[in-house]
Amino acid sequence: MLEFDDERSGTFEPLRFIPAGKTVALGLVSTKRPEMETSEGLIRRIEEASKYVPMENLALSPQCGFASVMEGNLVTEQTQWDKLKLVADTARQVWQS
Repeated sequence: MLEFDDERSGTFEPLRFIPAGKTVALGLVSTKRPEMETSEGLIRRIEEASKYVPMENLALSPQCGFASVMEGNLVTEQTQWDKLKLVADTARQVWQS
């Protein structure tokens, strides 16, 4: 599980060191900020990561749990549910069975 939710995270280039056959969960959805990511933006980032790790070895997740909300992040409960729905809907789009 690797966080890639902001510019601080850098590029996907370090993924080139992931051993073959390992799965990488890309933490692309911020749990710290209330702004909603877009499915299109997430798909674009997943495609970028797939240059280093095969698509079938990638997964999508929030960058962390939402526990830090209690510490003062301005993410409402509804936004948390919306972000989780975005993760699930985007994953279905990318990895359709």
